[in-house]
Amino acid sequence: MINKYKQTAPFTILGVDPGTQYTGYGVIEVYRKELRLLDSGVINLTSMETHQEKLLSIFKNINFEIQTYKPIAMAVEAPFYGKNVQSMLKLGRAQGAAIVAAMSCNIEVQEYAPKKIKQSITGNGNASKEQVCAMLSNILKVSLDGRKLDETDALGAAVCHYYQASSPLAGLKGGSWESFIKNNPGKIKKV
Repeated sequence: MINKYKQTAPFTILGVDPGTQYTGYGVIEVYRKELRLLDSGVINLTSMETHQEKLLSIFKNINFEIQTYKPIAMAVEAPFYGKNVQSMLKLGRAQGAAIVAAMSCNIEVQEYAPKKIKQSITGNGNASKEQVCAMLSNILKVSLDGRKLDETDALGAAVCHYYQASSPLAGLKGGSWESFIKNNPGKIKKV
């Protein structure tokens, strides 16, 4: 099976940070292991009166990004657990609207915990959002100063997904170096 994340043709990944006030999105292009920012922004939901209007707006805007950039996958930041049950339900619905937009276009969807995204981008799962933003600026070779954190969180999800999916351990049962070595003895060099 060919790993679509190791192909030589350019491809795109959409990242989404769902929210009930602001939903961030970011599209990156990958070409020969180089990552480039194509589009990013925030869907402002604050002026909408009902939660249903917000969900429809998320669906339509994410669908627009999918139709425009044709991503091979969408990475979504999973909601962190809070104490307010109503807020969690609304946040889960926002995430669901984005996921349904991708699934209705046959786009692969993967969820990542905020700590996993931070770990993948900075090497530290407890990094601040500002540290993630600074590292993303280096990775994407573009200034992200002045961008909303929802937007940079979405870009972080997209970059995290690329790193996870393109790893030599991606898709392996066991997901460890030991299983990789066992399944790929020809790739081991003895010194």
